[in-house]
Amino acid sequence: MTKHRGLRFDPRAKLLLLVLCALCATMAPSLTYELGLVLLTAALGLICGQWRYALMGLLFYAVIFGLTEAALAGSSTTLKTTLIAFLGLFHKVYPCGFLAGIVIATTKVSEFLTAMRQIRVPNTITIPMAVMLRYLPAVREDWRLIQDAMRLRDVPLHLKGLVTQPVMTVECLYVPMMMSASRTADELSIASVTRGIENPADRTCLTRIQLGLRDVLAIVCFTAYFAAGRFL
Repeated sequence: MTKHRGLRFDPRAKLLLLVLCALCATMAPSLTYELGLVLLTAALGLICGQWRYALMGLLFYAVIFGLTEAALAGSSTTLKTTLIAFLGLFHKVYPCGFLAGIVIATTKVSEFLTAMRQIRVPNTITIPMAVMLRYLPAVREDWRLIQDAMRLRDVPLHLKGLVTQPVMTVECLYVPMMMSASRTADELSIASVTRGIENPADRTCLTRIQLGLRDVLAIVCFTAYFAAGRFL
């Protein structure tokens, strides 16, 4: 058993943090407010032990933030308007995706199912979400294997390769990825049913699932940040 780095948060608290993050991103009054939301999410990732993911995600957003500021300061053109519209959508989606990555990386399926069972969430909701928790990491692993296979065949992985060799890129990258994603979904669904995911009996879990002080503090921080955007 691998030792978990960082603090553990209750799966129910993580879902509530996702909802609060979505509300903050949707109703963000300014670009600076969205930067603060990403910083808050990165801090949560560091606390959970996801150091590399949090720092890389924060660095990437800093680059996009700089590009957005440069676009806003530039002269008014059609390209500027298009770029600002795209970046505006990116700023709305990125914090939620950033936090979702932390949630998926730090939540085990058994913990999630136990937490959902404690609050009497029906299986029609918990089962698809549990499969999703395993689906995204599995697809990411398949993506890495396909990229390794492309390197062995000297097929370029960048945008230039898509322009110069579109047929080869689609054949070696997108077609295997679509087939792998479909196969992975079927395999995970079958494996979940085989392991008794639909069993109505009470589940057991080695990890104690209980809302604690750390969960309350995290919820309070995100709630306070949401309120700050509304009233300050």
